[in-house]
Amino acid sequence: MSAENSATGAGTGTVPNPGTALTVLPPLHCLRLLEPGPPRLAALPTGTPVWLVSRHTDVRQVLTDPRLGRAPLYAPDAPQVTRTPNLLDDPTALLNIDGVEHQRLRRTVQRAFTPRAIARWRPWVASVVDGLIDELLDRGSPADIVAGYTRPLPVAVISRLMGLDHLDTVRLEHWSDHALATTAFTAQEVRAAMREFAGFGAELVAERRASPGDDLVSGLLAAADDTPGITEEQIVTLVIGLVVAGHETTMTALGNALVYLLGDGRDAWLRLASDEQSAAAATEQLLRAVPLGDADVLPGLLRRAVEDIEIGGVRIPAGSVVAADVTAANSDPGVFTGDLLTELFAPLAGSSYTFGAGPHHCLGAWLARMELELALHRLARRLPALRLTAPEDAIDWRRGLLTRSPQHLRVSW
Repeated sequence: MSAENSATGAGTGTVPNPGTALTVLPPLHCLRLLEPGPPRLAALPTGTPVWLVSRHTDVRQVLTDPRLGRAPLYAPDAPQVTRTPNLLDDPTALLNIDGVEHQRLRRTVQRAFTPRAIARWRPWVASVVDGLIDELLDRGSPADIVAGYTRPLPVAVISRLMGLDHLDTVRLEHWSDHALATTAFTAQEVRAAMREFAGFGAELVAERRASPGDDLVSGLLAAADDTPGITEEQIVTLVIGLVVAGHETTMTALGNALVYLLGDGRDAWLRLASDEQSAAAATEQLLRAVPLGDADVLPGLLRRAVEDIEIGGVRIPAGSVVAADVTAANSDPGVFTGDLLTELFAPLAGSSYTFGAGPHHCLGAWLARMELELALHRLARRLPALRLTAPEDAIDWRRGLLTRSPQHLRVSW
């Protein structure tokens, strides 16, 4: 549930112009990774120089060292790091503030996402999973597993958590795709969608202020009222950020996991059905080894140095932009041995940085894990013969966004 780490055809940003040939994209677990090594100087798509940090230990330093922050990326003298505006670019948002101010805003929502709090949701999430599988079986084989399962599951969960049971899912897709766009839309289209999304957030906040309930938005407002210094703009941005992040990461990770498990990892499918512990171990390995997006779109989690700093024996000057390549770090051979074929059900050999680390560690990490565990275990248990109906190179991918996952995935059983 971290956008840093996430309708109609026009709303997906994936439909090409007539006559345009799309290059065939490999599944994300097949991408060639940056070989871990000392920090090296490269460039962002904007042309801004960036230090790429790829070793496991070095990535942890980037994500936890207070001399490297998110707020400096939006200082008046900061270089351009994105070509198209998106939801991550708001300098007042939780993601882009540091220190005491960040801790104060984060406290307004973090109690809802502790492991203990998430555990209370497990029976209900399991019932949502079973209900979606029931609907798949009722509609019959073949089916689009994205439309029937990987997309509606996290949307249903975050909608329930935030009290949005009547949320227009078509509009949600539209807002989410624009919020996380890189090249899919023009800057004008993104800004227009974000104004509309912010208007939705402001109306929701006003509604819950007038009539609070037992939901995350009402709880956030109550906590904010007890915390001085939090602006209305920050509250609205936090609410719409939770709407997007609350489903995007899980949808992306689940779709990409199924591409692997129904393809190269097919031999593991029946073991996933055996027990939830096996599914939990596999979930951790899949989150570690299968990226959420392409490195050429987002080379890593960005930070900026506020003073000279040494990382991995390399001096990084103050003011430099640094990218923590969590995908490379999650596969660093100095920490992780083997690959998914041999390690899928093994305990992690080291920390995974898919959800980040340090002050900006993803709030919704435990919720995403729980949803993925239940979704994989129960789907494998009830559909042991599930298989792809087309080869992996025929997959229709969502393109032009920070994340990449199947737009459609046809299966049969």
